[in-house]
Amino acid sequence: MGKKSSKKKKENKAKKVRGKEPVKLRSGPETDLEKNFREFEKRLEEVFSDSWKFPSRWDTPDWTKLTKLKFSTPRVDIVDRDVDVLIRADVPGVDKDDLEVSLTDNTITIKGHTRKEKKEAKGDYFRSETMKGSFSRTMYLPSDVDGSKAESSFRDGVLEVVVPKLEKAKRIKVEVD
Repeated sequence: MGKKSSKKKKENKAKKVRGKEPVKLRSGPETDLEKNFREFEKRLEEVFSDSWKFPSRWDTPDWTKLTKLKFSTPRVDIVDRDVDVLIRADVPGVDKDDLEVSLTDNTITIKGHTRKEKKEAKGDYFRSETMKGSFSRTMYLPSDVDGSKAESSFRDGVLEVVVPKLEKAKRIKVEVD
């Protein structure tokens, strides 16, 4: 009688934990399907261990490494005006000769590179640092443009390119009756 009552207690405990009847397994050897399912379940447990439920246990990324990056891609504003498109890119630390701009009917590509070398020598002490980086960014323009009539300027680390729209792409105001 003692064995039966302890078995019932375990079943009742399982009901409380799961909130439903415990699953009854059939007796006899496992089928291939059951073996495969159990293997699959084991693999899932390996991938999704219990630690994913507790964010405080996750390894946090070291965001400070990302903030040390000085230059990746330029920030760009694209302004769709009535007769032209204005592209303004912030490229601090890049010389005018190190910039390359190319246009197609509806895209602009801005490429550039930087190279800075810092040397310091004091007596027997010598330090040399070389920093270099490059970027390339291609963006779609809001309308087709005539790249042969593009005008550009570069001042204080800001590149501005003004490209006229093609006749078929110019904005036309339509009166509503």
